[in-house]
Amino acid sequence: MSLIRKPFLLWAALASLLLAGPGQAAETVRVRLDWTPWGVHAPFHLAARKGWFKEAGLDVQLEDGNGSVTTVQIVGNGDSFDVGHAALASMMVARDKGLPVKALAVFARQGDIGVLVPADSGIDGPAGLKGKKVAYTAGSLEAPFIDAFLAHGKLRRDDLELINVDAAGKASTYAVGRADAAFSTIPFFLPVVSQSRASRAVRFADYGLHMPGFGLFASESKLAQRGEVLGRFAGVVAAAWEYIYAGHQDEAVAAILAARPQARLNADVLRGQIDALRDYFGPLDGARIGPPVAQDWIQAVQTLSSVGLVSAQRPAADYYAEGRMVLHAPYGSAK
Repeated sequence: MSLIRKPFLLWAALASLLLAGPGQAAETVRVRLDWTPWGVHAPFHLAARKGWFKEAGLDVQLEDGNGSVTTVQIVGNGDSFDVGHAALASMMVARDKGLPVKALAVFARQGDIGVLVPADSGIDGPAGLKGKKVAYTAGSLEAPFIDAFLAHGKLRRDDLELINVDAAGKASTYAVGRADAAFSTIPFFLPVVSQSRASRAVRFADYGLHMPGFGLFASESKLAQRGEVLGRFAGVVAAAWEYIYAGHQDEAVAAILAARPQARLNADVLRGQIDALRDYFGPLDGARIGPPVAQDWIQAVQTLSSVGLVSAQRPAADYYAEGRMVLHAPYGSAK
């Protein structure tokens, strides 16, 4: 154990005693995830496996999800979960429609939506989609942005053949060649489809469509009742991400596989997903992962309001709970 690690363990143990009190049980935190197990869940399973939640006085209970929109609705409307993990653009849309939810921490600062194209296709932007058959899912977050993305290539929808595919079948539709390209969540799908069809991504974020990616959120009532506990939880998850991107990706993969053995996950795909996510976190040179960055949210309001998903009048700061996170010492020095 490193000399740097020891002081952190002592600090965490002391903090746990001070926050929970002598002899008191750890605070339970019930977490609803965005989807079935994939690479974005790495920090949760790694922190649980290494005992970091326990060190912070937390008993964390994780439940897999079936989509960001559903997770936002369940966490915002009920009392079954304390915090959710989802694509935060979905949370912004729900809040603008009246659901009392706010972001607690932002891990992927850039939206991860884009279009998958074959590696040898020569398509490097929206203009290259002209005349192509492109899969998309009508009810997904990508759908409202397709027109704005195509406009950057001076295209309209009738310049290509859009085929509406169920989210569960979109990857296979593209991978076997029934579509020339596919609008989707890039870090999730790119490593999956690349196993059978070498591919790369063209990101919406590179064409002015800015919105937050994955992060943590909670209802306003939970933030009021349990803000300190949720801030502690968010800080552990953020520090776990810092540890992972300090060269411990394979350890994170092992933690996911150990936590979800029944899912029959592919280790190479999980590693590819974790690596692909890194591009959406923004610069990590000395910056801490997690705290919301005001300018990101200003840009997100501009983007989402431009396609009618949120009001342009709502202040960007109304979408996140500032200063709630407890920033733990980075785990990156631990060996």
